[in-house]
Amino acid sequence: MIQEQIKILLEKERAEDIESAAIFCGDLQIYVRKERLLDLCRYLMAEENLRFNFLSMITAVDYLGRKDKRFEAIYSLYSIPYHHRLMLKLRLTENEDAPSLTSLWDTADWQEREVFDMFGIKFIGHPDLRRILMDDDWVGYPQRKDFPLTYEMPEFSHNRGQIDLRKRDPERETP
Repeated sequence: MIQEQIKILLEKERAEDIESAAIFCGDLQIYVRKERLLDLCRYLMAEENLRFNFLSMITAVDYLGRKDKRFEAIYSLYSIPYHHRLMLKLRLTENEDAPSLTSLWDTADWQEREVFDMFGIKFIGHPDLRRILMDDDWVGYPQRKDFPLTYEMPEFSHNRGQIDLRKRDPERETP
């Protein structure tokens, strides 16, 4: 099945699950109603003509101040037998949780933990939702747009000589 055929099938068979569907840059992207995500994913796995049996990625985007709902959780599904892809997107407010997909795909476990750790999005039903990359006592979520920056310019080869390293270490000579 090609992307357009999958789009038509989903709009016909699963219209109650979908907010909108579009093909962008050759990829089918479906905005899903949060309360219908698990049912839609079960259908995508079981439907004989689709068989999306691999969850290849979960990530998120922070649209701070640009959209009504701050976050989008993005799920990339792949059908190993049919070699087609699908992007599911879920719009979330800052304090809104997403349903966990760990009951459907084992790969969701660590990927949901990573999204939680970086963006602060909680996944309801996750068996062990805790930080995976940052220390347990870390405050904040580094991939959020409002996460404070360090304001200290690191020295790289392209900006050498523009930074006065003596401000940090008076004994050091600037190259």
